[in-house]
Amino acid sequence: MAAPASLLEGLPYVPLSPYDGSVPTGGDSGVDNVNIFYESGDISFMIVSTALVLLMIPGVGFFYSGLTRRKSALSLIWLSVMATAVVSFQWFFWGYSLAFSHKAGKYIGALDNFGFMNVLAQPSVGSPRIPDLLFAVYQGMFAAITAAIAVGAVAERGRMLPCVVFMFVWTTIIYDPIACWTWNPAGWANRFGGYDFAGGTPVHIASGSAALAYSYMLGKRRGHGTQELNFRPHNVTHIVIGTVFLWVGWFGFNAGSALSANMRAVMAAIVTNLAACVGGITWMMLDYRLERKWSTVGFCSGVVAGLVAITPGSGYVPAWAAVVYGVCAGLGCNYATKIKYFLQCDDALDIFAVHAVGGFIGNLLTGLFATIYIAHLDGYTVIQGGWLDRHWIQLAIQLADSVAGMAYSFFGTCLILFCLGAIGKVGSPMSLRVSSEEELLGLDDVEIGEFAYDYVELTREVRAPRDDASSARSEQTERQMSVDKPHEKPLAQHDSAYDTSFAHHDSAYNKPFVSNNGYDSIHADAGQRRAGD
Repeated sequence: MAAPASLLEGLPYVPLSPYDGSVPTGGDSGVDNVNIFYESGDISFMIVSTALVLLMIPGVGFFYSGLTRRKSALSLIWLSVMATAVVSFQWFFWGYSLAFSHKAGKYIGALDNFGFMNVLAQPSVGSPRIPDLLFAVYQGMFAAITAAIAVGAVAERGRMLPCVVFMFVWTTIIYDPIACWTWNPAGWANRFGGYDFAGGTPVHIASGSAALAYSYMLGKRRGHGTQELNFRPHNVTHIVIGTVFLWVGWFGFNAGSALSANMRAVMAAIVTNLAACVGGITWMMLDYRLERKWSTVGFCSGVVAGLVAITPGSGYVPAWAAVVYGVCAGLGCNYATKIKYFLQCDDALDIFAVHAVGGFIGNLLTGLFATIYIAHLDGYTVIQGGWLDRHWIQLAIQLADSVAGMAYSFFGTCLILFCLGAIGKVGSPMSLRVSSEEELLGLDDVEIGEFAYDYVELTREVRAPRDDASSARSEQTERQMSVDKPHEKPLAQHDSAYDTSFAHHDSAYNKPFVSNNGYDSIHADAGQRRAGD
């Protein structure tokens, strides 16, 4: 029962008012109070969710960094944070308008919100419970992390500059249209009845397919298929840190996609955590069955696979279904790491296996387990449900949406990279790939000039302060050593040890790694199955 108006007088209370649709900006904020259209709790919840999604982006960088060799570890962290900067600008410039314009068509939006023009207090196309401005910054984080996931494909061999250009172009041509047709009410998949709560197709299938295309266009790494690439992850701690960042941030990713603080968001948080836990255990048990080792990398891979799979269904399925998602993701993504051998593609971090295949699995399971009563937990969403509600056609709708997103992203990415590669043949800075010699040195040295682990600079600091006399004595000693013990290199020759020592054995683990939970950049292509992401 509503409280009498007299009881509200004198209290710091602003009554909620329906939006009257008067102006595109939601009102004249210089005169009117535009906050009266929204609950402050919803605004607060979405701001926190936005920050959580942002936290996921360095998580991707740390995860990728830990999987590769140390000589290229910093480059992947650099790319993840650069994706935030580049895509955030693209999103402000025209990305948001192309994806979520109020005047959008079936495939892409208009430019009526170019440069965030008129993006202020009008109810968003995603939900009438939050304004355009808040929806724009929240969805901008989704665009940024999608690009960050995809560009992991450049691991150990791709140049930075063309990759940065690729981020901007790819987000414009690939991500924005898929986001429009999936989440904009005018989009064809949305109108067709597809269920994708938080990004199974726009985020995971799109990024995983793009990574596969990027890997194809770059070609295989130096020494691919030989002992040269037979090594462990150089820093498992980084992998765990990245997984934790992703796991925590995914609560904002999935629960925040309810776009208001309600029971549907709570259910999304529950199934997100449960699917992650079951996915991690499933993948680790698969690895233990073969190796009798409780793999940390395998567990982290399964956690990410579970999180990916539950993403499209997190606002549609009951809690018990999350167990099925976790098991199917752990099994499916683990075995999907074999696909790259069949395709003869050097997907160094198995982005396709975890994100594209995981997103595909999640989309199909959502067609099976989506239910009317879970979707309506927010109080207003009405769906026909999936197979649990005897809506049999839903599985076919989910399949059509998944295949369309995968094909569009893969072939569109190939076309973008073909054009960038053609430009690179004219101007070398735009060449997609470093030379064989530069690849041996590592991307950190060649492209960035800084290192995640600066052993080269440490060696220089130790050697630097010597006077002329001591320098002469040292040089004489070194010459004598080269005569007496030619197999022992003097210290000066070890300035390049960052390359020669770590390129082949990654000195922290100088024995070959034969495992079923590792990553292809982590061990040789001798038929072993790789863990995800």
